[in-house]
This record gives sequence, C-alpha cells and structure tokens, in this order.
Amino acid sequence: MSEQKKVNVAVLGATGAVGQKMIETLEDRDFPVKELKLLSSSRSAGSKISFKGEEYTVEEAKPESFENVDIALFSAGGSISKKLAPEAVKRGALVIDNTSAYRMDPEVPLVVPEVNEEDIKENKGIIANPNCSTIQMVAALKPIDDKYGLKRVLVSTYQAVSGAGNDAVDEMNEQSRAMLDGKEYETNILPVKGDEKHFPIAFNALPQIDVFEEDGYTFEEKKMINETKKIMHMDKLPVSATCVRLPFAVSHAESVYVEIDKEAVSVSDFRKVISNGEGLTLQDNPSEQDYPTPLSAAGKKDVFVGRIRKDPDVDYGFHMWVVSDNLLKGAAWNSIQIAERVVTNNWL
Repeated sequence: MSEQKKVNVAVLGATGAVGQKMIETLEDRDFPVKELKLLSSSRSAGSKISFKGEEYTVEEAKPESFENVDIALFSAGGSISKKLAPEAVKRGALVIDNTSAYRMDPEVPLVVPEVNEEDIKENKGIIANPNCSTIQMVAALKPIDDKYGLKRVLVSTYQAVSGAGNDAVDEMNEQSRAMLDGKEYETNILPVKGDEKHFPIAFNALPQIDVFEEDGYTFEEKKMINETKKIMHMDKLPVSATCVRLPFAVSHAESVYVEIDKEAVSVSDFRKVISNGEGLTLQDNPSEQDYPTPLSAAGKKDVFVGRIRKDPDVDYGFHMWVVSDNLLKGAAWNSIQIAERVVTNNWL
C-alpha cells in the first residue's frame, strides 16, 4: 500500500487458521498499522506471534481490549462475534467480522470489494465478510452480470478441509496415514463437529458442510444462496448450491453454471469478460491442459477461472470452474481488502 494514515488494529482469533493468515496478509500488504493487538480465547492467550520482526503476546479478548482500536478483524466464531463486536463498536472500533453472525443482518453490509465496495459506507460499526465459497463465486459473477445480466446460477462446490479448521486438516492427515498403513483411525470432526455422526474425510467425499435445514439444504448451501443475492443486490436471482467437502487442505473449487440475459454470446466473448474482471485470473487453455486447481491457487490472492464452455442445449447457458484459496480471498485477504478500502477512502 502507498503511504497512509496509520491505524490501530486488533485481530481477534489470532491463533486460528484465518487469524494467522490475517496477520501474514497485514504484513505482506504493508498495511499502515500503528499499534497491533492480538486477541484470542483464554486457552490460547500467552502465545507468541511475530509481526514485522517483532514478537507479540496474544492477549485474552475482553470488552476493554478494544479501547483505542480503529479496526478490529474478527475471526473467532459467531458466538464470540455476537458477544464482543458490539463492545468493540461501543468503544469506537470498526469491526470486520469473518463469521456468519452478522452476514444476513439487514443493518450490516456484506462486502466483497470487487463487487460492492460502495456498501462499505453504509456500515454502522460492523462490516461482514461473506462465506468463503460465496466470495469467489460472486467475484466471478460480477463482470458477467455487468456485461450481460444474470438469469440463474447453479453451483456445486469442492471444498477444502481447512474450511473446517486446523483440527480437521490434522484429522484428515492422520486418517490418511492410518488408512495407508492399514491401521485404525478416528473420526471426530467432519462433517460437523457438533453432530452425532462423523465420517472419515480421507479418500472420501462428504456431501454435507454445516448442519441440515428443514428443506434439505445445508446451512453452507443456504449461505451461498442468500449471501449471493444480498451482495449482488439481486433478491430475485435464482441461485441453488450443493456443497461438498473433499480431502485436500487448501482452496475451494466450484463448478458454476450461469444463465445470462443475452443470447449469441461466444465462449471467446465470455472469456474476455472474465479476463478483464477485477481480482480474477483467467486460466483457460484446454488444449494445453491449462486450468486452475486447488494446489495451483493455494497461497494466491486472486480468484482463478477456467473450463469456460457453452451449455450444449442452452444458448445463454455457460459453465465455468472457479478456484480460490479459501483462507486468503475466502477470508483473510477479503477482510484486509475491506480494511484497505476503508483507510484509503477515509471511511473510518
């Protein structure tokens, strides 16, 4: 970033997978941090974390922790956000919340900067960071909607285990080793830690992310449906999702089918629109087997799009493959982007 007014920043959930990525991204982007405060539960308090060559001690998060904080980056679970976000706002902080606690609150903007940056200005102290799988999809949908209009969206996701936390990744690795060695293994976390039944993720595919709703959709699927409509200001857009967990660590992949509001659009036209989209990288050369994968997208901030093809039966239907690092663009980087736009535009 260019020289900016420096601000006091707090990271809540500093020892978690996303919190760690937030701290790395603040350093990577040379974010104008005046003072940094790292916060967590009492269990993780006392941990040491390095930032710009200096060692910080993680403190237990309390309401008074947010005194003199300008921007508070939250990623410590919805119940913690519900408890502490109002306390942070009361003390003058702008909260950028990476949980589901406030995403569908009509008073809280739900922001992907490439899609709806202007909504940031409508905040009343809290800005919600969308679900990771929603973020990458709407980033890809935005330029398509701007150019052609959208009539329908169908998505099937192939989601990384890190979306369920570091413990789930550890369990996947332990299960994989045990299965390869012909040993017994434990299943304690996936699909949902709090559910009665658990299934192995190693060498498996789990068509359940989060709990089931009464209509048979999971909460993750409903998040994608409802958040897409809110972010894009398209309440009537037909959206449907099937979300699946697969046994790899990082980056979510999505098969997205869109119906646009214009006929006689070529694949070449469609590719050009994607290639010009903000925060998107077109990686689509089938003859060279060039397309994004979870491994190739890991550690990168962009959303990658490939396998673009026209539906064989619907002239205005297109299929595409969308991949992005769920811990970066899907969480930490999107949060820092929001913070950057706030500082750059003097919206604090």
